[in-house]
Amino acid sequence: MSVRQGLLAVLAEGPCYLFQLRNEFHRRTGSSLQLNAGQVSTTLDRLERDGLVVRSADSDGQVWFSTTEQGRSEVRTWLGRPVARSATTRDELTVKLAIAVTLPGVEMAEVLEVQRLECLRHLQDLTRTKQAGGEPTSGEDLAWLMTVDSLIFAGEAELQWLDHCEARLERARAAGVSLTFPISNERPRAGRPSRAGASS
Repeated sequence: MSVRQGLLAVLAEGPCYLFQLRNEFHRRTGSSLQLNAGQVSTTLDRLERDGLVVRSADSDGQVWFSTTEQGRSEVRTWLGRPVARSATTRDELTVKLAIAVTLPGVEMAEVLEVQRLECLRHLQDLTRTKQAGGEPTSGEDLAWLMTVDSLIFAGEAELQWLDHCEARLERARAAGVSLTFPISNERPRAGRPSRAGASS
């Protein structure tokens, strides 16, 4: 949803051609999310279908896009409300660790250490990149720095979470918890409650 809303927000600043819009999106997000022309075109088609943008052509036949009043209203709504955090987990690392801990023969300490080293390498790269960028001198610089800061904070949180996973694993083993288990022969039951909201 952020791509759709982000492109719409950029268009609310003024009309753009497709490639101009893609470049503006990259520039304003610190190039943190690369979009290809097909993604932008598909999103614009949907925005137009929903009455949020209109397309026009200049004298050379080049197509450009602008927001409707409804589109500008949606941008104001998007900017004025918080981003909802989902209780469901689809992150690859979370799924990988959750499944790995239940499989026999998997050395979880090694799996965690491999991820920890990758996370540290990524954080070092981000820190070097941030230091090389210096202090912001424009809005574009500030947008880029905010994006890099977000990635650094996420990396630091991932390291803390990996440490937490390791400690939880050690406590479970010390308590004699059986971690691995075979495929269940039990038939799936409809409406089985999710444990996503359970506290740690």
